[in-house]
This record gives sequence, structure tokens and C-alpha cells, in this order.
Amino acid sequence: MMGAVTVYVRSIASGMHAALLLARGRTDGLRYADSDMAGAARSFWAIGVALPAFICLRLLGGSPGPVPAHDFALDLLSYVIGWIGFALLSRPVVEAMGCAPRWPRFIVVWNWCNVVQYLLLVLAAVPGLLGAPALVQQAVSLFAIGWALWLEWFAIRLALESSVLAAAGLVGLDLSIGLALTALGQAMSGG
Repeated sequence: MMGAVTVYVRSIASGMHAALLLARGRTDGLRYADSDMAGAARSFWAIGVALPAFICLRLLGGSPGPVPAHDFALDLLSYVIGWIGFALLSRPVVEAMGCAPRWPRFIVVWNWCNVVQYLLLVLAAVPGLLGAPALVQQAVSLFAIGWALWLEWFAIRLALESSVLAAAGLVGLDLSIGLALTALGQAMSGG
């Protein structure tokens, strides 16, 4: 039991270390990412690690007052479906690109970089909480979103050793899934 816990703790620590290095543009972050299917499976713990940041963003981004339970449940379901859905859809895309052997490392890096992306978006909300002018809030948000998108593109490109356009295409797939789920959630909640 203790050995299994140690494996997961090490996997989380190395995954986060890889993602934080990549977020700073350091290609050596890949050294800390598992590259086998067992590591890819363990990297889905990133869903739970990023969950507090997701909840924080949901609570900060909504309308004033309590979040309706139905809306929160839809958001949480979209969060999990979007995360797992991209992983499932990316596999045949990566295979078609001729990069199938690199898929496990790619998904490990993608999973852990998602945690960093969520943290960037939470940090971007701080100026608004501190009462900063709208222009400052918008500039910080734009910077954080740009950094998050760049991080995903950079990590994908490195992990798959792919072209600039192929990495951009996978970022586009991820964004498309998120936008589709957001639209569906809004339609289901009556918003």
C-alpha cells in the first residue's frame, strides 16, 4: 500500500515539476515526464490536483450570489468530460500524425500542464479581487490566457516532436471541445 502511494506522490511531483519547467520555456521539463502508459494513466491524477483551481475559477467567474447546484454539477461534469474527452480524441489524431509511440509522454505533459494553466487563470483573477482598474484586470487576464495557450502549444510540440501547425491543431481541438461543452452546458442550464 505504501509503495503505491509513493509511486503516485512521485508521479505527481515529477509531473508538476515538468509542467512548471515547461511553463518557463525550459525544454528540460520533458526529462521529468513519464513516457510509458502506466505513467500516462497516473498523470490523470492531475484532474484532482487542478480541481480546487477549477472550483475557484467557477466561484469567481459567476454571477453574484450562490452558484446553483445544477449549474455547478454541469460545470463539473463538463470539466471531467472535456479533460477525458481530449485525451481520448487526441490518441487517434496523434496516431494519424505518425507519433503514436510518443502519445503517453504527450498526455502526461498535457495533463500536468493543465494544472499550471488553471493556476495561471486563478492568479489572473487576483487583480479583480483587489479592486484593480478594469484595464489592468483585462491586461492580466489576456496575458494569463496567452501564456496558458502558449504553454499547451509548447508542451505538445516538444512532447510529440511535432510541427508548429500540428501542435496548434491539437490546441485547437482542446479549445473546440471546451467551447462545445460550455455551449452545451449553457443550453442545458437555460443560460
